[in-house]
Amino acid sequence: MRTFTVTTRKKDQIIDITDTIENYLQEAEKAEGLCSIFVAHTTCALTTADLDPGTDQDLLDALRNLLPQLSYRHPHNPAHAPDHLLSSIIGPSLVVPYARKQLVLGTWQRIIVVELDGPRQRTLHMSTF
Repeated sequence: MRTFTVTTRKKDQIIDITDTIENYLQEAEKAEGLCSIFVAHTTCALTTADLDPGTDQDLLDALRNLLPQLSYRHPHNPAHAPDHLLSSIIGPSLVVPYARKQLVLGTWQRIIVVELDGPRQRTLHMSTF
C-alpha cells in the first residue's frame, strides 16, 4: 500500500490527483489490474470529474446547494455537519482499472479529492490488485 498526503488551501476545494496516482502506478507489480484509493477523513471525499475551467467551482457550488438548511445535531459543531454529510454522499474511496500501468479513464475524466473542510492535510491510501 502506498500512503501520501494532499494539502488543501481553501474551505472547499477540488484537488486533481490523477497524475500522482499514475506516477505511483509506475511502481505497481502488475501492468494491469485495479487501483483502489481511499481518503482517511470524514470531511473530504473522492470522485471523478471533468475539470474544464470553472467546473471545479460548479461542482462545489452544486454540492453546497444539495443540502437543506436544517438544525443539525452534530455535537462537536452543528455548522460542520454539512461537511460530513456531503463527504458521506460522495464517498471516501474509488476503484479504477488500470492497463499498461496507466489509469483507464474517460477522455476528460480526472480523479479528484473534494475538500469540504479545509484547509487541511489529507491522508490517502492507494493499493493495486
